[in-house]
Amino acid sequence: MTRFSRICASAAVLMMLAASSSGAETVKITLLGVGDVYNFEGGKKRGGLARLNAVAAAERAANPNTLYLFDGDLLSPSLLSGFDKGDNMIELTNIVPFDLAVPGNHEYDFGPDVFAAMMKKSKYPWAAINITQADGKPVDGLGGVMMKEVGGVKLALIPVAQDTSPQVASTGDLKFGPTADSAIEAAKQARKDGAEIVVGVVQAPHSDDQKMFASKAFDVILSGDDHDLVVQYNGITAYVDTSTEANHLVPIDLTVDVQEKDGKRTVKWEPNFRFIDTAMVQPHPETQAKVDAYKADLDKELNVVIGKTEGPLDSRRNIVRTQEAAIGNLIADAMLEAVGAEIAITNGGGIRADKEYAAGSDITRRDVLTELPFGNVTVLTEVTGQQVWDALENGFSKIEDGAGRFPQVAGMKVVADKSKPAGARVVSVEIGGKPLDPKATYKLATNDYMLDGGDGYTALKGGKVVVDARGGKLIANDVMVLVKKLGTVTAKVEGRIAFK
Repeated sequence: MTRFSRICASAAVLMMLAASSSGAETVKITLLGVGDVYNFEGGKKRGGLARLNAVAAAERAANPNTLYLFDGDLLSPSLLSGFDKGDNMIELTNIVPFDLAVPGNHEYDFGPDVFAAMMKKSKYPWAAINITQADGKPVDGLGGVMMKEVGGVKLALIPVAQDTSPQVASTGDLKFGPTADSAIEAAKQARKDGAEIVVGVVQAPHSDDQKMFASKAFDVILSGDDHDLVVQYNGITAYVDTSTEANHLVPIDLTVDVQEKDGKRTVKWEPNFRFIDTAMVQPHPETQAKVDAYKADLDKELNVVIGKTEGPLDSRRNIVRTQEAAIGNLIADAMLEAVGAEIAITNGGGIRADKEYAAGSDITRRDVLTELPFGNVTVLTEVTGQQVWDALENGFSKIEDGAGRFPQVAGMKVVADKSKPAGARVVSVEIGGKPLDPKATYKLATNDYMLDGGDGYTALKGGKVVVDARGGKLIANDVMVLVKKLGTVTAKVEGRIAFK
């Protein structure tokens, strides 16, 4: 035997001896997160449940160690969900079920009883650690931390709902604990309980996301709510804000190295972020067949032209939640006219189609119902000028977050200063060409959701309600009446809201 051969043989023996006292294994785990999917059909080029199901099925086929996770907002709002309360979304996601789903605030748009019924219909588990009944007991059908063994790796899923849900949805008497703090505490406990990989599945705004990210308590955070596509990695935590409508997906492949030596087990991992533009995805055949059937039923009823627009309209989220919008003016005008009010305030977050209409576009029943899918009703209340002022302060209080409480108005001119602290941003209000009188009484048109304190509009409570939710009509109906009356909609941005 040559000297080189003896060296190789010795090395082989040493390796065999080392293997007898230690073990090493590499496991690939794929995490596919998605959230904020409202429309079953998606857009013309990307998104929708047929494309989403195709991606999820393909990921599972490629790697059995795949977890498919939903981080909130499925049942509402959409045109069809306005009729069936989200049943269509459950039916379609049942075709390729999630491994875990977290309820977003929109799961409660039709109340907790409807969501409870939809959980029972789901072929996948729903969970949130920070939602309880009023007495602190668990909510039937809603799970908590999920511990799973994936490819021999102990993995914890930390499901957390958004704590502002009671302010923006119809949650009844359910209690919501603080999102970020609850998530961090549960993540740390899961680690103590033996979890080797800790994954947060959360619905939360960026501010909470970053608090969780900075905590270093998580290996991975998948978050919904903001409708952004954001990817971060600081060497400790991998984070994806999962965008909206399944337009773009970012599966995370974790290459997990597991080593056991002398009875001690260590787990290290590295992330690989993959970007999937669903415009390039072939829809899932079974899902697409059901999508086509839903579309055909809707088309018969809704593709009816009721008017057209003279100038452009823009209902994109970043417009209606941050500034005066022509379409917001149209809706507020319709509400004001429908109940004979002096002024109107409606929340920009209730305008949902996220769409641009070119000048000269036809307006159909579908357009109006897509913009206003919640089934909210126009109400009339008599309130003081101080209540109006306080309501507007609330409306501007979270403009930096793009919150849905941003006011779209009629019958008034408002000047605000975004640089001031929340609660002190309104500079001036004019009604009928005169400064608002805090002690005067004004007839205000708003929606039943806001009148009940939704989106933080508690200032509107306590007035004299003249037309309540039982006596009012759907806002969508009021808008259709006005569009038909006008024939050509001339709504435009005209200085109803201005910023210093």
